Amino acid sequence: MAIENTSMSEFITMDHTYQSRIALRSELIKDSRHDVLAHRPVVKTSVLEFYSWMTSTYLPRRFPTVFSITPTGLYNKVTNLTLPATTADVETALSLLGSNVDCDFLFLLPIPTGDKDYPTEEGIKYRLEGFITCFPSGFNTRSKLGLSLADIHDPVPGYKSKLQKSMDRFFASLPVGRIIKRHNWSITTHPRLHALAGNHMTEEEHAGGVEDEEINMSQTVLRCERQTLHRLPGTKALVFAFKTYTYPIEELRNEGSGEELADAIEGLGKGNVPEITVYKRQVVWGKKVAAYLRGNASS
Repeated sequence: MAIENTSMSEFITMDHTYQSRIALRSELIKDSRHDVLAHRPVVKTSVLEFYSWMTSTYLPRRFPTVFSITPTGLYNKVTNLTLPATTADVETALSLLGSNVDCDFLFLLPIPTGDKDYPTEEGIKYRLEGFITCFPSGFNTRSKLGLSLADIHDPVPGYKSKLQKSMDRFFASLPVGRIIKRHNWSITTHPRLHALAGNHMTEEEHAGGVEDEEINMSQTVLRCERQTLHRLPGTKALVFAFKTYTYPIEELRNEGSGEELADAIEGLGKGNVPEITVYKRQVVWGKKVAAYLRGNASS
């Protein structure tokens, strides 16, 4: 979907799933910390700047019914826990953000001039230097740590040929005070929020023949991400944030949205990057899910 401007009041959203999502996020940070949280030394100041702003300004002002400032820190009325207003430890900051905000955060910094692996002849490039991502959609964020935008998106069809240069320019030119919002969507044949693999497919896997995979419609969901991007005023780091939503396709069909979603599924291969149908595994689930949404197949 198109990128659009938004306001800081829309930076993070909260809904009725907050309590259950926070419980799951806390469990993942405890049991799968290696996969969901990582950072490099250069990002420490940026993470601490963001954490301090979130606890002292954004969260208590945006969600006063959930968060309130007390003499000892920021009190979370849902979890009955108090977060320190500041911390000097980046690991603690990322962990507390991940276990109190139902949103994933990636921190990107400009690659220093002179880095032999990323020459700057074509302008400033950005690199992933830290993250807390409990709900990745089919990728392991740790494997992306230290990579440039282009290298992170290497598996995405058409990114390098059609988007790389414009995205590098866009990231480099984003001013402080402007927040960008966009949405994306796909279908997953499982409801797991924490998915390190399985949501994407390569051309090689496609060549092996996977179209006959059985699809359990009761486990199949529309997965959407609400993504935002903004620049920190102090360190000038970029914060890419995304919140994940899932909607069972059974419910979408029953409420009358089936035809619209089926049309969108069939339209994936009609854009300027038809290979996206393989990358998103539409070649596996596309026809079956579209037929189900139109009432032509049972679960």
